[in-house]
This record gives sequence, structure tokens and C-alpha cells, in this order.
Amino acid sequence: MKIFMRIVGTLVGLAVVLALIGLLLPGRYRVERTAVIAAKPAAIFPLIGDLKAWPQWGVWFQRDPAMQVAYSPATSGVGAWSEWKSKSQGDGRMTITTVQAPALFEYRIEFPDMGMAATGTMVLVPGADGTTQVRMGMEGDLGRSPVNRWFGLFMDRMIGPDFDAGLSNLKKISEAPSH
Repeated sequence: MKIFMRIVGTLVGLAVVLALIGLLLPGRYRVERTAVIAAKPAAIFPLIGDLKAWPQWGVWFQRDPAMQVAYSPATSGVGAWSEWKSKSQGDGRMTITTVQAPALFEYRIEFPDMGMAATGTMVLVPGADGTTQVRMGMEGDLGRSPVNRWFGLFMDRMIGPDFDAGLSNLKKISEAPSH
């Protein structure tokens, strides 16, 4: 019985230490990736600015072809939204908050299952050589929860590869001769 109590005491102590450290971790996170695409911003922006175009290049849609997606009547412009339900990718909602075509696209993304929301951005910067630098970013508030703050330490490793893959898909589509 003494050994059991020591184990329980150690586990409780460890949980308290981890919770206290979690409270000291950053309360916000930011993930960003960049790609250079051999196309002008005006050629790329329609793939970003219209929510119905996202399944062409977004990796989440490719991972779950059975994903159920619903759209607002207008799928571009401030206030337009999409909602999805997916067994493998989770449920969510994305609402366009800012559009400055063909340079800036911002959105709010919500994940009700996790009780989290974030702000996403797509910035298109034209290059002198006809290319465009596309920056895809997401940032959010992790709140006061020590668990969420620990989770925040891994956001770059969790979301970053998806951004890289999505930008790679966007590059392929934008640079295709038929586009």
C-alpha cells in the first residue's frame, strides 16, 4: 500500500508541476509558411478568395473525400463561410473577415470540438520577376488552460506540414499551363 501511495503522490505532484509550467507557457501561437509561385497575384487569388476553390488545393479535403462541406450563398467576400464535418479531420467553420484582392485574404477558423478559434491569413506579395510570394499563416489565443498552452508548443509541427503541402498544391495548380 505504501508503494501505491508513493506512486499516486508522485503522479499528482507531476501533474501539478506540469500544470504550473503550462500556465507559464505562451498564451498565443503563430504558424507561418511561405512559397514562391511563378504566377501573378491576380492569377492565384481566385483560388484563395473563393471558398469553393479550397478543396482543389487544401490538404484537409484531400485527406477525407467523404468530408461534408456546406457553403454560404456567396462563397467569396467578407462574411462568406464554409462549414465541414469530417470523422478524420474534425468539424469546423471558416468565415472570411478581410479581402483586399489580390494581396490579402483573412479568415476566422473555429473548431467547436476543441473549443478553439484562430485567425488565418494569406498574403500575396508580387515579385519583380512575375512571381508571387504567398505567405500562409494562422495564429490564435490558447487561453488560460495549461493543457491548451502545452498543445500550443506543438502547433507549428502539427499545422506547418499541412500549410507546406497546401502551398505546394496551390503552386502546382497556379503554375499549370491551363491556369
